[in-house]
Amino acid sequence: MLTRDLISNSIPYLHKEDKVYHALQLMNDYHIMHLPVVENETYLGIISEEILLQSDDDTLVSQLPITDDTTSVQANDHFLKAIQTAVVNKISIVPVVQDKQLLGIVTYNDLLRNASNFLSLNEPGALIVLETENKDYSFNEINRIVESNDAQISQLNTFTDPETGVTQVTIRVSKMEVSDIISTFQRYEYNVKYYFGEELYENELRTNFDNLMNYLKI
Repeated sequence: MLTRDLISNSIPYLHKEDKVYHALQLMNDYHIMHLPVVENETYLGIISEEILLQSDDDTLVSQLPITDDTTSVQANDHFLKAIQTAVVNKISIVPVVQDKQLLGIVTYNDLLRNASNFLSLNEPGALIVLETENKDYSFNEINRIVESNDAQISQLNTFTDPETGVTQVTIRVSKMEVSDIISTFQRYEYNVKYYFGEELYENELRTNFDNLMNYLKI
């Protein structure tokens, strides 16, 4: 899904001649902490509620620091780029531009909602998060373990910590009861960081199992 598909035109823009009190009122009305600033529909950047609250009510927006275009995304960017932009810049909206023209904005809430759909979080199934050394990561092995327990992987994402070299693997499987899958991953020495599903045993039993395995390795 592209960012242009998520554009909302209901959120107003600010202009350089607008005053602080007007901008704060708009943020309050629309429950956001940032607004885009334009000049003749050309995107200039965004301004934050924090900056506005430090200024006098009659101060013009043009007199305040406006962030540059690193806070925006292009219309043809994937919506995950917009999520990254929102997270990195800690902003509640992400402006969508094309040829420096502001087409509209995407709110952080809309991004999260679409991320949920993208990850199939509303679909039936369990979520399992594994940790393994990057050099030991094997999709084929993970897939084989899941399928050997009469399930299929419906979603898989990985993230490798550049400092530790540990790869975190998040998988969504096609069934809710995953105690057999968890046991198999642990038998293959995967660190099961956490999981969500209907379990046949409590977390305490899993902890005891981990402690026993660690003891046997001594």
